[in-house]
Amino acid sequence: MHDTALLVIDMQDALLNDAHDVEACLLEVGRLAEQARSAGAAVVYVRQRLDDVPADLADVHPAVAPRPGDVVLDKDSADSFLGTGLAELLHERAVRQVIVTGFATEYCVDSTNRAALSRGYDLVVVSDGHTTPERPPGAALTAAQVIAHHNATFSAIQYAGRSITVTPAAEIRFAATLTGEAARASRGGPGGLAGPPYRVPVWTSGRRRA
Repeated sequence: MHDTALLVIDMQDALLNDAHDVEACLLEVGRLAEQARSAGAAVVYVRQRLDDVPADLADVHPAVAPRPGDVVLDKDSADSFLGTGLAELLHERAVRQVIVTGFATEYCVDSTNRAALSRGYDLVVVSDGHTTPERPPGAALTAAQVIAHHNATFSAIQYAGRSITVTPAAEIRFAATLTGEAARASRGGPGGLAGPPYRVPVWTSGRRRA
């Protein structure tokens, strides 16, 4: 079982109409989802409940639509852990590290990042895998500046005992899950010693995240 999960937050048609550089963001998130599936990592979609829009527009954007085997959860708040069963799902799958993508940068993505850290997870923020609405002329910050500020904040933030990485999608490599004899060997021999699941790292920028 893979100990890393990819979270795709609120990448819904109705929310992405005026999002900054949305096509590029969708492309990167879609690539990461394919890599995660191939490596045996969980791909978890979290959708904001949108009762006032047509059902098809409230669904995940077709470019990053869930596949068989993926998990889809619904939420009512900015925190993807609050009332969704996400924490229980990650616990059942022995996940230790979450890779976060989605919309909107300063709301649901930010809230979920902080909630993940507070719950003890290592965090990977995909620097080009989250977006936010374009701002009107004269706004204090442009959408690009909001995204850059978020990335800079999580590059500097510290949580005791947590690993925090901010990196572009192209730098992320999912290691394959070990199974059978390889998995047993990693635990100390043919019998498989009792203990925590084998740590399957994500590789970023050519170095191992332990």
